[in-house]
Amino acid sequence: MKIRIIAGEFGGRVIAAPKGHTTHPMSERVRNALFNQLGSELKDTVVLDAFAGTGAIGLEALSRGAKHVVFVERDVLAFKILTENIDYLGVSERTNVSHAAVSTWAKSTRLTFNLIFADPPYDDTQLSTVTELFGLLKPNGLMVLSYPGKGEAPTGTNGVVVVDNRSYGTAALAFYRKKDA
Repeated sequence: MKIRIIAGEFGGRVIAAPKGHTTHPMSERVRNALFNQLGSELKDTVVLDAFAGTGAIGLEALSRGAKHVVFVERDVLAFKILTENIDYLGVSERTNVSHAAVSTWAKSTRLTFNLIFADPPYDDTQLSTVTELFGLLKPNGLMVLSYPGKGEAPTGTNGVVVVDNRSYGTAALAFYRKKDA
């Protein structure tokens, strides 16, 4: 399976994805809608791509102006392909990659982010882990959660509120904003 970077510095480049159901890469249609909505919000941001899979979301963010992306992925095959995709695009100096479960990594990091993408496996949405990620947002930071279109999304907590929710058939995106401190 191949995934195309849609726009920006690497627009049109194709990255690898594992065969089978190890990951569920976000469709190009949904990714395009997401990034069109984010617009200039990406410029010079520090991004977390949690449950990174192939890295398509974080790599698209880099392509469109993000300064740095931290990828977290626990699956061995997806992690291998993620690192190959980073090498292929030549962006290792603009990334950090952690081979870990997001829940474990989130409890041990001191990093905070302007923008967080959370795209957990659809068969295990790990809502408690997703809620933990709210604590890694900088003031006025944005988190985007991808979840099954018929599924549930957290309502927000600790100064983090839902600011938008969009449905794309079998996929949905919830947008959360952390209030200024």
